[in-house]
Amino acid sequence: MAALEKISSFFGISDSSVEDEYTSEESTASSQNEVEVPTEIADHLNNKGRNNVVSIKSGSMPQSKIVLYEPRVYSDAKEVAQNLLSNKAVIINFSRMDDDSARRIVDFITGTVYALNGEIQRVGDKIFLATPPKFETDGKITELVEKKDKLS
Repeated sequence: MAALEKISSFFGISDSSVEDEYTSEESTASSQNEVEVPTEIADHLNNKGRNNVVSIKSGSMPQSKIVLYEPRVYSDAKEVAQNLLSNKAVIINFSRMDDDSARRIVDFITGTVYALNGEIQRVGDKIFLATPPKFETDGKITELVEKKDKLS
């Protein structure tokens, strides 16, 4: 009962109303094995720590995606650029295109990447990786490709 008096004095609830509520709640709670808390106290307890709660999702980074493309015509370059503008990395495989068309697309994508302050790297024979800004790649596959070209 002393704890209830401390809580009621903290919230400015008069003693008589607390005792009336407590006795009426006690009689109903004893039959149900539950204790009801006055709404003012429940609201305070529910909202007490709300300012300290941080959602895990709000602090996490947005999910990164890598899109794979095998363009066949020059107009496919627009889709690649749209993905870069949407902060998605793109791996482009030019093995199904002639070299002149592939070179034109690489030039277009290089311009897009430059405008975004991203990067483009050759990662294989006719395979390129284009990344938007704030997308990190670690290591250089280009050195391995050049060594392979020298051995052939």
